[in-house]
Amino acid sequence: MEPPMKIFDRSLITSFLWLSFFALILVSWTYLFSMTKMAGLDLAGRTVGMSMMDAMKFSSLFWMWSVMMIAMMFPTMVPTLRSYQDLIKSANGSLIGWIGVLLGYLVVWLCFSGIISGIQIGLTSIGFMNSLGVLKSNRLASILLIVVGLFQFTSLKDYCHGVCHSPMSYFLSHWRLGGLGGVRMGIGLGVFCVGCCWGFMLLGFVCGFMNILWMGLATFAMVVEKLPQLGRFIKKPLGGLLILLGGFLALNNFNLIG
Repeated sequence: MEPPMKIFDRSLITSFLWLSFFALILVSWTYLFSMTKMAGLDLAGRTVGMSMMDAMKFSSLFWMWSVMMIAMMFPTMVPTLRSYQDLIKSANGSLIGWIGVLLGYLVVWLCFSGIISGIQIGLTSIGFMNSLGVLKSNRLASILLIVVGLFQFTSLKDYCHGVCHSPMSYFLSHWRLGGLGGVRMGIGLGVFCVGCCWGFMLLGFVCGFMNILWMGLATFAMVVEKLPQLGRFIKKPLGGLLILLGGFLALNNFNLIG
């Protein structure tokens, strides 16, 4: 049995790590909100003043998408980090490993941020997207909505969602020790998470990539999808809703952000 002081120290450090984790999420959301105001946008990503989006380059877009990944994806990591924390008590996990899992997960989503930033710049340069990161063609937007909706019914979605939905099973079958082991497991989990959630991120091109309302709804959907008792029941209904929305957009020439 560990000495009481050591147990207290571990508990204190664990609490500090969790508080830092949630503080980082809060700071990210606060930063994104302030940036929309500075860019002259409302909460739906619409221009209400002088927009700063035209001045954005890859580095700026990458930074914005990276902050968005922290704000939107870190809340979905809570079940994963709690599962690893349980293994600190019952197996040979460690707080360094906990941090490693978080860092590995972040690395994957930072890579995704770079990819999606490049896609946005490419689509803007050929005239398919405006400076707010919104597809100019309603037909393209409706196709994207329908594709993301259909993906919810695929076996690939089921497989990736299964890993994200049951992180304990992943840890038990891919267990690695220490901080580096945590990073490796975090990268693996991050890859499955991208495979599960990439579509929700691309929907930023329909609603506007600095649309706070879209960010909030997408984050809520991804968090609920990963809840142990509820996630598997909303995956397909959510896909059906996206397909219907895509069809409505195609038939009515409706602009989601006005």
